[in-house]
Amino acid sequence: MSADGERVVAAARGWIGTPYVHQASARGAGADCLGLIRGVWREVLGAEPALVPAYTPDWDEPAGEERLWAAARAHLLPVVPCRAAAGDVLLFRMRAGAVAKHLGIQGRTGAAATVIHAYSGHGVVESPLAPWARRIVARFRFPGHAA
Repeated sequence: MSADGERVVAAARGWIGTPYVHQASARGAGADCLGLIRGVWREVLGAEPALVPAYTPDWDEPAGEERLWAAARAHLLPVVPCRAAAGDVLLFRMRAGAVAKHLGIQGRTGAAATVIHAYSGHGVVESPLAPWARRIVARFRFPGHAA
């Protein structure tokens, strides 16, 4: 893990236990998956790059708009999937044909790979990546953070 990846993972792990609250981004008080990414951005890089408009839990799924993916491409650096590293931001599609609407941060790589993410009913947790791996559609890195 690079020093940069270590900083991202350490920041993300600091959010573990934060309750799930839709559209929130306050460590210890509440966060959703985007709120976790936003909070880690603030801790590692400083001010967020853009204001986040209000959004619904379905992320425009009925309209088929990939709003979350477009925002990730605008503010994060794409990663070739085979170059997985701790600290990567993972974008997930929850079911085939649906828009990608879940984010997490790779905690560990290898056989015991993990993802740090926030989701309804669980809050911010670090989970084994294996059950989520087939849902990954893209990987990104925070600007200035190399593997």
